Amino acid sequence: MNQEKIGKFIAALRKEQNLTQEELATKLGITAKAVSKWECGKGLPDASLMLELCKILKITVNDLLSGERVDKENYQKKLEKNIIDTIDYSYKKVLEKNKIIYQMLLLFGLGIIFIAFTIYPTESSWGSIHSILGLLISTLGFINLKKNKIFKKLFLGLSYFIIGFILLIILDYSNVILNKMPPRFSYLIKTSENMVIYESPLCNVYRINRNTKNEYYIVDTKKEYTEDNVPLTPFNRDKSGIKNIIQFKNQYVGNNSNDSHLIDNLPLAEYGYVFEIDSENLGLIIDYHITDWYINESHYLEKSLLYNSVSIFALIDNVEQITFNFSGNTYVVTRNKIKELYPNFEDIVNNGVNQNNFNKYLENKMNDNDFVDNIFKKIFVN
Repeated sequence: MNQEKIGKFIAALRKEQNLTQEELATKLGITAKAVSKWECGKGLPDASLMLELCKILKITVNDLLSGERVDKENYQKKLEKNIIDTIDYSYKKVLEKNKIIYQMLLLFGLGIIFIAFTIYPTESSWGSIHSILGLLISTLGFINLKKNKIFKKLFLGLSYFIIGFILLIILDYSNVILNKMPPRFSYLIKTSENMVIYESPLCNVYRINRNTKNEYYIVDTKKEYTEDNVPLTPFNRDKSGIKNIIQFKNQYVGNNSNDSHLIDNLPLAEYGYVFEIDSENLGLIIDYHITDWYINESHYLEKSLLYNSVSIFALIDNVEQITFNFSGNTYVVTRNKIKELYPNFEDIVNNGVNQNNFNKYLENKMNDNDFVDNIFKKIFVN
């Protein structure tokens, strides 16, 4: 079926009838743009319009589909050919429409996956549910883009879904590693008093101090930890842990930028503070913007002051005294008292700062309330 020939034929007949494209369109109840499209050979009239169009142009449907007036001798032959061509044309149009639908399904499914990864919180099960739903929809669109036998469609669909699911797992894993957050595709979630454990195919994620200011995550890619031996601290370990604060090690107190960064990463900084240098006594004076008793649930004040004191004395070589001021009380600690009374302090500062010993003798000890209470009373002058 020659669309260009039919288009020229329609244009010629329209002009014979002294009709403009707009006038013909009005008679048919369509737009002039549709008539222009026919005459340019970019499409054919719908079947529902053909009889009325032929009546206006004073031709038969056979003439229209032939793109010329058919004489009586060839009428039957042309009719049969036009019927076959029309069926073939209609079939191709259906395939084109279906292809557009399946392309839209493919893109719609991918869009659902994108939304699931950007809108839903990672700990929400809806994110994983909608990701899988989006993958199923895009799989349906993918396998129908081309005409294939049923077994090939099943093979392609299964392959597409498996590869897509693996990519989702990898994308989720990358997000967990880079941003330290719960995995979307966790197959088991355990919740305890202050911890949530997410078990996923590529890693386990421990959410410590959940829903507090000191919440932090441990991404266990080797799956070496359990609920019993995962590193626990009442502080934000990503911020206050030795792996981060070791960068602020300095020989001299008085480097305001370095001192400020160190204090800012230690516990209690979340409540706001100012500090000053006591040059005469080689000391630090830190004023916190909160009352001491207000933050002492589960010995948080004592743990913070012990942790901050040992950390500062370990990381600033010549500081000799630290004064912690609150709106309620003042606490003073000296290097000599830490060296004398804090167990294993020398092991922590051996050859600089030993990070393993820091975690063993300071960080881990902050989980022992009896230890903290006993040492705090010996060391601090209130």
